[in-house]
Amino acid sequence: MKQQRGLTLVELLVAMLIGLIVTLAVASIVVVGETHRRVTTSTNDMEQAGAYAAYVLDRALRSAGSSLVQSVQPTDRGVFGCKLNAAALLPAGAFPAPFKKAFLPGTTSDLRVAPVLIGKNQSDTGSDVLVVMGGDAVAGGVPRGLTDPGSARTLSMDNTVGVSAGDLVLVSQQGTTDCLLEQVSGVASKVLTLGGDYYTAGKSTSLETLAASTSTYVTPLGNPANGNVQFQLFGVGDNRTLVGYDLLLGAGGATQALADGVAELHAIYGVDTNGDGILDSWTDPGAAGFDIATVMQTPETMRKIVAVRVALVMRSANREKEAVSPARLKLFGDDFQDASKNPIAQTVT
Repeated sequence: MKQQRGLTLVELLVAMLIGLIVTLAVASIVVVGETHRRVTTSTNDMEQAGAYAAYVLDRALRSAGSSLVQSVQPTDRGVFGCKLNAAALLPAGAFPAPFKKAFLPGTTSDLRVAPVLIGKNQSDTGSDVLVVMGGDAVAGGVPRGLTDPGSARTLSMDNTVGVSAGDLVLVSQQGTTDCLLEQVSGVASKVLTLGGDYYTAGKSTSLETLAASTSTYVTPLGNPANGNVQFQLFGVGDNRTLVGYDLLLGAGGATQALADGVAELHAIYGVDTNGDGILDSWTDPGAAGFDIATVMQTPETMRKIVAVRVALVMRSANREKEAVSPARLKLFGDDFQDASKNPIAQTVT
């Protein structure tokens, strides 16, 4: 009978060592590959989400003030800074989350008309809130004066060209605090008949009072059914979501999730200091005279704002273990410092 031989202890240990080395090498390659895959996927997701969020804000901000800016040049028609009255469409109490802190104490009782407003750190999550107002510049957005006394339901004008049933108009008067958002229900050659969901009889100033004065102006805004009239809030909500809210309750009073992965939103004003229409400096919306409460009631300051710079801080849902430096980095380069991370900035003029 032949003698049978197995592995010696040394041979077994050497084989085990070689196997462990191979296993560790393969495991390291898998871990590195998985890490790269996660980083690449997260980066792609954040680039796409950031690009879309920037597109949404860019589209809104570039249209800010349409149909409104014509009412301040060359003669002020009382639109900038007027207290907005919009029937029962504006929320009666606080805004929904994440805008409960907006316009402290968070009500629409003193909401003023302005192309763009920045509420510094007024999102419930601590980010800034953007307020954007405007129309579609229908018929050039040119305000038209009243030619004859009207009534609580009619406005008499020199012409009604470009205005159709269902359109919204803003009725204002220089020196009058209130301005009234109205909806056109009928159009004659020189008379607008008002009605519909947006009909506003007025509060401290009635429509009948404004309609009786030939110093009152009517500014066409567009048709809400076409989605071209915007009175909106933008901010960051829970779960890193960019949220929009229609001040005129066009979405039934609910906030709308616009983009994922947005951890923070911050913005600053671009200011024309000498009235030549050219951007001269960037100003923190928390600086004296540029806080939202002051800007809302100061038309002169509104006219100085010619640009807005917006920065979005994006964050992936995939958390990596690499340590993050606690050092505070500048958000807008040499212009403004207000974040603990280095964001991707989008400038909108």
